[in-house]
Amino acid sequence: MHERERNFVLQQGLDDPGRDAHLHSEALLFQPRVIGPVVLVGMMLQSPAVFLGLAAVLWWCALLPRANPFDALYNLTRGSRPGAIRLGSAPSPRRFAQGMAGAFALAIGVTLLWEWWVAAYVLEGFFAAAIVALIFGRFCLGSFTYHLLRGQTDFARKTAPWAGR
Repeated sequence: MHERERNFVLQQGLDDPGRDAHLHSEALLFQPRVIGPVVLVGMMLQSPAVFLGLAAVLWWCALLPRANPFDALYNLTRGSRPGAIRLGSAPSPRRFAQGMAGAFALAIGVTLLWEWWVAAYVLEGFFAAAIVALIFGRFCLGSFTYHLLRGQTDFARKTAPWAGR
C-alpha cells in the first residue's frame, strides 16, 4: 500500500513523501471524499444545480489554489491534529485535475439542463468511475492526463497505482 500511496502523492505533483506517504495520501483524498457524496446526490436527483455549483467550486480551486475551500477545511480539522500533514497550494497536476473535474461537472450540468439524458448518464458514469478510482485506487485520471499531455509518459506510467518503483 505504501508504494501506491507514494506514487499517488508524486502523481499529484508533490515531492517524495518518504515514510509519510500514507499521511500525504489521506490529506490529498479529503477533497474527493467530500465531492464523492455531492456527485452521488447530484446523480440521484439529476440536478443541474448540484453539478453547476460543483463545477464553479472546482474551477475556483483550480484557478485560486491558495483559496481552496476543501484544503482550508481539511487544515482546520484533520490538518490541525498533531503530526498531521497540512495542505498548501496545489501543484499544477492537482490543479489540472480539479479543472478537469470542473469541466466534467459543467458538462453534466449542461446536459441535464438541456435534457440530454443519455449524454448526462454517460458523463455521470465516467465522473463517478474517476472518483471511485481516485478514492479507492489512488489513481487520479486528471493528474495522469496532465503528465501525459506534458510528454511525461514514463513518469505517468511509473506513478500509476499498478506500477512498482
